[in-house]
Amino acid sequence: MCVAVCALVMILHSDVSAQVKEPTRPVARLITDNPSYSRARRVDETPEPAANAMGPTLEQANPIERRAFEQTNAERVKNGLPAFVWDPDLCRMARSQSERMAKQGYLSHSLDGLRLRERARAVGIAHYAVLGENIAYNFGYEDPGGFAVERWMLSPGHRANILEAGFKAMAVGTFIATDGSVFLTQTFITR
Repeated sequence: MCVAVCALVMILHSDVSAQVKEPTRPVARLITDNPSYSRARRVDETPEPAANAMGPTLEQANPIERRAFEQTNAERVKNGLPAFVWDPDLCRMARSQSERMAKQGYLSHSLDGLRLRERARAVGIAHYAVLGENIAYNFGYEDPGGFAVERWMLSPGHRANILEAGFKAMAVGTFIATDGSVFLTQTFITR
């Protein structure tokens, strides 16, 4: 289809056919305007468990998810903290959030009115003390998982989640949109 459209455009605008189109520049976004949603917070209620299948193991995670997980643990170790344990349920929850963000076309910790604890309940995460989340979007980077962690470490709220000593487990869930945009959700938990 692009060939037909491009050919039609070239016919209609043959005087600009000698122009060279600039390469697309990479794009990245983080949510920082409402830090209360991205920072760790204590949960006073224990959600009702839901019966759902377990999420992917670290070995079953895709390369972007594994890279972000490994880079996050490298940052923790560099800062004198223990590495996170991979949590398959968090990966399933994070993948779902990334997919919703991609399909709705924007970054938000609270899509469709579902906040972090409601999303945890929906995937069957029943027992926890604290949850946290980082989200990001990027396009055109060779290492989207590593780049997201690099940018999160430059943002005080996101960095605080990554370096929170109280968090013991974490997972990353990604969704790649049809245009190649990568949506990443990093979810933290203390059970």
